[in-house]
Amino acid sequence: MIKRKRDRLDSMMRRKMPVMVGRMAKDHFQDNFRQGGFVNGGLHPWPKAKRLSSGGSDAASNYGTLLSGRKHLFKSVGYTPADYRVRVFNEVVYAPINNWGGEIDVTVTDRMRRFAWAKFYKASGKRKKTGTGQKKRVKRRSKPKELNPQAQFWRNMALTQKKKLHIRIPQRQFMGESEELNRRIREKVDQEITNILNQ
Repeated sequence: MIKRKRDRLDSMMRRKMPVMVGRMAKDHFQDNFRQGGFVNGGLHPWPKAKRLSSGGSDAASNYGTLLSGRKHLFKSVGYTPADYRVRVFNEVVYAPINNWGGEIDVTVTDRMRRFAWAKFYKASGKRKKTGTGQKKRVKRRSKPKELNPQAQFWRNMALTQKKKLHIRIPQRQFMGESEELNRRIREKVDQEITNILNQ
């Protein structure tokens, strides 16, 4: 009887617990995205994304910090169970810089400029000028309309003379050691061990 329970305990720790712990960790880390901060001894809110205060009315201006329409970073939290252990990961290229913060240098390309112009036209509500070959009517010059901060940002990005941009990314940790997660894991392990010993 003791050997049977020992075998069941070993099987639980080797096979069952890595899957359960991986799932718990994934849920906990994804919940950090929903809460807008890292939960470790309480919620540590992330610095707000600039686009949230830009005054834009498009959907992207309303997604939470580190979230987008595709939720790529959020959905890329995963886990791989193995014997007696589990690996929890996020293999998106920009995951580490967001998780730990830091500085990066980005080369400005023509494609980036085209993207910035497209975002400018969308944010400002202006129509893109097309070369139709028709003569334009000359309008009286009116005072230029004030651009909203988001449109101004994209216009500046499209017109920049810089070849490289030095960007500081603030830390928005979503993965790592967490008191709350560790406590829930310990409680789950204790519960599973108790269930086996009481049978």
